[in-house]
Order: sequence, then structure tokens, then C-alpha cells
Amino acid sequence: MSNRIYLLTHVLAWVSFHDMDLIEIYQCFCDATRLRIIHLLTKGPLCVCHFQDVLEVPQTKVSQHLAYLRNKKMVETMRHGQWIIYSLPAKPTVELENNLKCLQDCAQADKRFRADIKRLNAVRGESEWVADAMKQKRACC
Repeated sequence: MSNRIYLLTHVLAWVSFHDMDLIEIYQCFCDATRLRIIHLLTKGPLCVCHFQDVLEVPQTKVSQHLAYLRNKKMVETMRHGQWIIYSLPAKPTVELENNLKCLQDCAQADKRFRADIKRLNAVRGESEWVADAMKQKRACC
């Protein structure tokens, strides 16, 4: 009996650690900068310097928001030399996947999100190393 309780406790702990619930998703979405970061990540992995250039905000602000998103398991990281590359979870929950689709649909009508994508496309030419690093899948942070 105690083995079952122990196992159930660990399964529940694993589920609560790995599954992002709807409230956590909306907590991440409720800040304009975080929402813009998440939207940019729907286009592919990026590092802090890319967010700075696209969002036109200081590095400290970007890093604080990325730390928040990482804490909430909204983003994953991978180290590439001195750089940390941020991406959306490789295996998002159904709730997260549905909300990301909704964000992509709604963002098309918003001029700020369209401007972000335009700036991202300009920065992308200088950041092909990110895609190469992701293919290599070096040690994770």
C-alpha cells in the first residue's frame, strides 16, 4: 500500500512539474513584452540579443522576462558557446499549443506584432548560427 502511495505521489509531482496549466499560460501571456517574446519564438529559436534588437528594449528587461518564462516552463534553453538560445517547448501541452495557435492568428491583425516580425526578418540574416546550433543540439543549460 505505501509503495502505491509513494508512486502516486511521484507521478502527481511529475505531472504538476511538467504540465503547464491554463492559469500559468495566461500568467505568461498577460505581459506585453512576454507576449511579444512568445510570439517571436513561434517563428523559431532566438537568443537575448535578437530579442533586444527586435523588441528595442534593454537586455536586462529581456533577460528578466525570459527568466520568468523559463521558470514557468514556457521556454527551453540550450547553450551554444557563450550564448543561450531560447525556444518554445519541444513537446508543448495541448493547452499551450492551442493558445500559441490563437496568438499567431490574433497577432496577424496587430501592427506591433507585424512590426516585430518585420524586424525579426531583418535580424534573421545575421542569426543563421542559431538554426545551425539547434541542429547540433549541444549541451543543454
